[in-house]
Amino acid sequence: MTTIAVVSENVGTENAVYRAVAGRKHSQGKTVGEAIDAMNAQLPPEEAGTLVIVQNLLPDRFFSAAQQRRLTELMEQWRTARDTAALFPTELQTELNGLVEAELHAATQRLRQSRPRLSRLGSSRRQSMQGVLLPQ
Repeated sequence: MTTIAVVSENVGTENAVYRAVAGRKHSQGKTVGEAIDAMNAQLPPEEAGTLVIVQNLLPDRFFSAAQQRRLTELMEQWRTARDTAALFPTELQTELNGLVEAELHAATQRLRQSRPRLSRLGSSRRQSMQGVLLPQ
């Protein structure tokens, strides 16, 4: 199963779009589902299974409000640099990469925390989730 990250762009405007990213593959849609469906259409059948976990994006013990604010600031600066073909300073890119890694680690920790709840799913649901690997 391939990990697909979905990010929103221009939310709250008529140009809102959701972009799905899996490795070097990209897709987009007017909804999260549309973006995921478009991504799954690009994946080989053995990688196209979908398990969706929705994060509420509120600060928690794994990723703080200060980290979220800084990540948002850096992403805005990065998008501006991208859109204007300007260079994004190396030190800011390093900080951005670190925050992205920290958020990924936080997401993994949240998944580990939810593992006991996932294991209590009914047997039919468990069978439909065969092949899903949860972090140890």
